[in-house]
Amino acid sequence: MTIPLEIQQRYQQLKTELQRASYAYYVLDDPFIPDSVYDQLYRELEDLEKRYPQLITPDSPTQRVGDKISSQFFSVRHNIPLYSLENAFNLEELNKWGSRWQRYINETQDTEYVCELKIDGSALALTYENGFLVRGVTRGDGVTGEDITPNVRTIRSIPLRLNIDNPPAIVEVRGEAFLPLDTFDKINQEREEKGESLFANPRNAAAGTLRQLDPKIVDKRRLQFFAYTLHLDDNNITTQWQSLDRLETMGFLVNPHRQLCPSLQEVAQYYQDWQEKRHQLAYMTDGVVVKINDLQRQNRLGFTQKFPRWAIALKYPAEEVPTVVKDIIVNVGRTGAVTPMAVMEPVQVAGTTVQRATLHNSDRVAELDIRIGDTVIIRKAGEIIPEVVRILPELRPNHSLPFQMPTNCPECQSPLVRPVGEAVTRCVNSSCPAILRGSIVHWASRDALDIRGLGGKVVILLIEQGLVTAISDLYSLEKTEIAKLDRMGEKSALNLITAMAQSKNQSWSRVLYGLGIRYVGSVNAKILAESFRTVEELANASVTDLASVYGIGEEIAQSVYDWFKIAANRDLVAKLQAAGLQFAAAAKTTTTKATLAGKTFVISGTLPTLKREEAKELIEKAGGKVTGSVSKKTDYLVLGEAAGSKLEKALELGITQLTEAQLLELIGDFHR
Repeated sequence: MTIPLEIQQRYQQLKTELQRASYAYYVLDDPFIPDSVYDQLYRELEDLEKRYPQLITPDSPTQRVGDKISSQFFSVRHNIPLYSLENAFNLEELNKWGSRWQRYINETQDTEYVCELKIDGSALALTYENGFLVRGVTRGDGVTGEDITPNVRTIRSIPLRLNIDNPPAIVEVRGEAFLPLDTFDKINQEREEKGESLFANPRNAAAGTLRQLDPKIVDKRRLQFFAYTLHLDDNNITTQWQSLDRLETMGFLVNPHRQLCPSLQEVAQYYQDWQEKRHQLAYMTDGVVVKINDLQRQNRLGFTQKFPRWAIALKYPAEEVPTVVKDIIVNVGRTGAVTPMAVMEPVQVAGTTVQRATLHNSDRVAELDIRIGDTVIIRKAGEIIPEVVRILPELRPNHSLPFQMPTNCPECQSPLVRPVGEAVTRCVNSSCPAILRGSIVHWASRDALDIRGLGGKVVILLIEQGLVTAISDLYSLEKTEIAKLDRMGEKSALNLITAMAQSKNQSWSRVLYGLGIRYVGSVNAKILAESFRTVEELANASVTDLASVYGIGEEIAQSVYDWFKIAANRDLVAKLQAAGLQFAAAAKTTTTKATLAGKTFVISGTLPTLKREEAKELIEKAGGKVTGSVSKKTDYLVLGEAAGSKLEKALELGITQLTEAQLLELIGDFHR
């Protein structure tokens, strides 16, 4: 079968890029692409080799178990190979793995599985002789690793002597060394103060720490270790679950969130339960490790050249993934900002399908040198907005051309301008349909007036039909007019009219935020609304008056001042006031009850009924203060499910812990 030239080129590009990535990861300990990106590029290479087996060469990354290790440490051979795990990226692939292992040993029934959270750290192999730690080795290529015993001895959760009587002559323990998130943040803060480059993530920081030549540095960074595999000749241990229990009795830290599941259906439930809860943990986890519980079955299944057949890593949706750029367009926002956007091959990012990602501005486009046809890495900024992180120039097609920003607005054809000192190109035509559209969508957004049913598609219809030419026109719409719009109808029209009527009860701070004044976010709007309790006070304030408010800088002050000096904006405010919107703060209520005055709180974990922001709001309304970290100044730690290292710190400092119920009892009926 003839292989198309573009397939041959793509195969060679992928092979070269993956080899580069492996060298950077294993030898230089300086990875330049995330694991999730490597996994997907590797899978693309595997797919090509399945379709065109004649492509396979001995130097393909799929034809080798591992790569060379660093020569800076003494290399040793593992007593037992330290295999990596096969990956599954969804529940369908998990079920295929289940069917595969059953076929391999001719079983027709499901079995028990042990589920453990997959820690994003560095694998270690520990050897104990007669109960004493004698060797700690990195994974390396799975066959050979680096002897870093002096560094391993500094990890407090690794016992130097096993906590058992009459220990066996040889015990092998496998596990993951990792950095808790608060420790990772502290290390990066210290590095920033020293002008050093920052670690990209806790896994890189853990790997870098373990390879320090000075054990004192390792000791200072306070690595942690979860044990997950025990190699021991003991006929009384017949399951993985028993192995984990034995590890605990030996003195090891074992992940407390492990679970024994009687079937793959329960495994799937465990995986789904932790998809959101994992973000409340004190450490990074990117999936679930699933192992067959029965050790006899594990032995029967054995290993492939790379993986154990009896275990699999079920990954959560990747936060950074590769895809290919199909087109580059520009989008005009409510402030007139013209934002270039990459249109890409659809790809799953953090659980959602993404086809577009922001390129921010022309400077960012030039910095990336992004072009149509490029393979790019994208992620969700703050898990919300997709953005392009970097391109992979080695995978760029021939004859690609640099992207040029347009000189005229794609919506209204007005000339675009780039103000001096700004990175953003703007349309300055206040009548531009895109600016009006964005302004109304912002007005209706959740943090502003929260008008349910007034989304982008409805806004476009209202503008196209000439029913709305300004935000104030929303409040003169008739139900019959809305019902005539495409896909609306009587019920939807009534719901929208009701939602707009309810928006008139939203607070002065929400209305101020909804006006869309440049640089005024929801937090700044609250600050301004508290200091200037009517729109008249705010409109008449000088730049000096505005900038004197704590939390409001010169830039915000000037923007607010300029906004109110524009006649069209003052006219908009007057029309919205006439429509019944709130442009004054509610009268302050006096109370003698400041239940939590002077008290400092920290919230950790997931609370039973309250969201973290709701609990924070209750505490602050009662006079208390909420901070993000535990210190000597903390009075109370509010504990939820999966509380992390903050609890350890609180116990160390003797700080009182509260449940959600105890917190509400402490506040009394102040919160009602």
